[in-house]
Order: sequence, then structure tokens, then C-alpha cells
Amino acid sequence: MKAVTFQGFRSVEVREIPDARIEKEEDAVVRISRSSICGSDLHLFHGLIPSLEKGYVIGHEAVGIVEDVGRGVHKLKKGDRVVVPFNVACGTCYFCQHELESQCDRANEHGEAGAYFGCSRLFGDFYGTQAEAVRVPYANFTSFVIPAECELPDDVLVFLSDALPTAFWGINHAGVKPGDTVIVLGSGPIGLLVQRLAWLKGANRVITVDYVSHRLEHARKYNQAEAFDLSKVEDLGKHLKEITKGGADVVIDCVGMGGKMSFLEKVETALRLQGGTMAAVEMASQVVRKGGTIQLVGVYGTRYNGFPLGDLFARNIQLKMGQAPVIHLIPPMYRMLQEGKLTVTDLISHTYSLSDAPQAYTTFEQKEDNCLKIMLQP
Repeated sequence: MKAVTFQGFRSVEVREIPDARIEKEEDAVVRISRSSICGSDLHLFHGLIPSLEKGYVIGHEAVGIVEDVGRGVHKLKKGDRVVVPFNVACGTCYFCQHELESQCDRANEHGEAGAYFGCSRLFGDFYGTQAEAVRVPYANFTSFVIPAECELPDDVLVFLSDALPTAFWGINHAGVKPGDTVIVLGSGPIGLLVQRLAWLKGANRVITVDYVSHRLEHARKYNQAEAFDLSKVEDLGKHLKEITKGGADVVIDCVGMGGKMSFLEKVETALRLQGGTMAAVEMASQVVRKGGTIQLVGVYGTRYNGFPLGDLFARNIQLKMGQAPVIHLIPPMYRMLQEGKLTVTDLISHTYSLSDAPQAYTTFEQKEDNCLKIMLQP
């Protein structure tokens, strides 16, 4: 079967690999009908995950049809249409039973972190979903069966695998409440979803920061957010603190380590002293009010120099973070889509065939042609 494989810094190739197959009794094999490229896939593309080996199949967002199931699978059957969540989780350990399936204790034999599709040996060693098919471990739990009567297209349903429940978890974990001022760092697909969910939570003011003009315009047009270009406003942190009269109640970082780097950070990253930039964390520390909350939704790497711990401690800031546990959030997000309370179609900007994945990655990385969200069609 064909699959998108990592081949080194800024290099992916579509190669023939062995067909996905049942390896354990709780496995399923899902024939992919739609996958997509996530912002965190660029961390892999840029070589920021040191355990990622050449030839590894990447991707972690997908919808498809069940092609085969192991003898221990009883919650789905051949022919079912399913969402494949990016978390790989058993459903029975302490963390899965307490809505923290992103930290499943059984799925990752290679480390303490949880397991995720297409994210290297360090995170469970499960091949990704940018392929014609994927093996889904613990399929009774690591799947969402789409009701037969559902008429939503795959392009919409693929948002349930990661982007939409991740955005929802970020809002909830940050404790956004009616009347809050919320600053969202980043207006990629997850940042845009966080903005619209903040309004649904009752936010009084939603502000976003980015440096890509078409993303900022999208935030203004579709989310009614106040949008600021960090490359055009001098001392933006100070300006935002002034216009919010002391800072935001909640700052949600949807950028992570892939944000704009300073020269020093580029040098440190090249030398592997830290895993990417920390610019968004620094901005968040500047624009959060005393006693406020910073929520990190964007993905970060290993250790970071110059972390502003003293600034956060001195002002009683809550810092929350982590890989989103998405499996338990897929059903409520599905209902919101089905009932029309939330829309995502405006975020879909491009569709490529799986064979054209290298070009798709370049378009996504360079943010060409007003790119927001790219779908891959096997």
C-alpha cells in the first residue's frame, strides 16, 4: 500500500510499504478515505522529533472504513465508517478511565508518555494515517463509529480526529468562562477553532495574534476576532496588555514549538539545545493578567532555555498544558457538527491526492495560496 514517509529534514515521500494487518486481537484495519495534514506534522517535517526515523509513516488525522477486525473487537465491524482519533489508548487503564486517554499507561511500551499515530517510536511506535490503510490498536476504544444516518462528508468528520476535540479540550482545560477576555496565539486551524469555541463558552472578547495575513483575515471574517500581526505592531505584548487593561484572563497558545524563531533560537535548535522556539510562551507571559491562565495546546519538544518561570510565579499565573485527550470528546463534538452549532468547512482550503503529499507539505509549510487546512485523498 502507499503511505507518506518521513525522509529527513523537509522531505517526505510516498512509498510502497507492507499492507496494514491485524497483529493483536484488539486491532482493526481501517481503509482510509480521508486524512489531513496537521500543524504538528510540520514539527516532524522539520526534524524536531529526534526519535523519528527515515521511512516512518506519518500523519494522525483520518476517517475511513473498517476493513478487518481482530477477534477481540466487538464495538465495530467490517464496513463501519469510523473516525480514527490521534490518541492510541486502551480504554481500561486509570488514565483512560479518568478522561486522560492521551496518557494511556498501556499503549506506549517505549516511554512514559502516551501513544499517538505517526509520531515515532518515542510515542508508541504506531505508523500514521497518511496512508491507504492503517492498523488501529485497541480498536474498541481507539475509534468512533459514525452513525449510519450521518450525512456529514469525510472532509468535515476528519476534524473529529484531532483539531476539533483538541480545541475544545484547550478551552475547557483553560477554564474559559462567560465574560472572559481570551487571547489566542496562532490562527491556524486549531487556533481558529479555539476562537469560535471561546465565543460559545461566553467569552466577552476574543483576540488573536499571528504573522500570516490570510489567517488573520480569516479570524476577523469568520470569528469576529480582534486580529493583530505580530510582525507589524511594535512591542505587541505591551500593546495587548494596554488594550485589555492589564492582560487577558486566559491566553491559549496554539502555536507550539513551530512558531517564528529568533536568531538565537534558530542556533539553539540547530545545535539541539532546545526543541524549537519558545516565542509563543514568552508572548503569553507578557499578555496574561495577574492570576490568569496560560494554556499550551501547541506541541513542545524537550527542554528550553530561558523559560520565564520567575515572571509566571511572581504574578500567580496558572500554566496548563499537554497532549489533548480527544477520544472522550469526539461524541459531543460530533453532535455539535450534526446539529449545526459549529461549522468547519471554511477551514478546508486544499485537497490533494495522497500521491501528491510532498507538494501538499510544501504548500502547507510555506502557507501558499491562502492555505489553511489540507485534505489528503488516497
